[in-house]
Amino acid sequence: MLSWYSVIMNSNKNPLNKLPPAQRFQIMVFLSLMWTTIFTTSASLWLWYGELLTGHLLVALGVALTGSTFQLADKKSVHREVTAADVSPTV
Repeated sequence: MLSWYSVIMNSNKNPLNKLPPAQRFQIMVFLSLMWTTIFTTSASLWLWYGELLTGHLLVALGVALTGSTFQLADKKSVHREVTAADVSPTV
């Protein structure tokens, strides 16, 4: 279970590791907000008759969105930190 958590939640191990750190953070915040919304909405629908269907649709949509985000990030080129050799000296 810990390895699955690490693959999804650790931005150094998931496909987002190819993006710059700031962009990685923004995408992880968006995904966490999306999953929080999905689970709180699913939990609050327990009084409604269609909660089972709605909850499952929300989870399926979340999985699809997370998967497509990781797939798009995996196609990006590997992020490389800027080193001192890359910066030209100022005069």
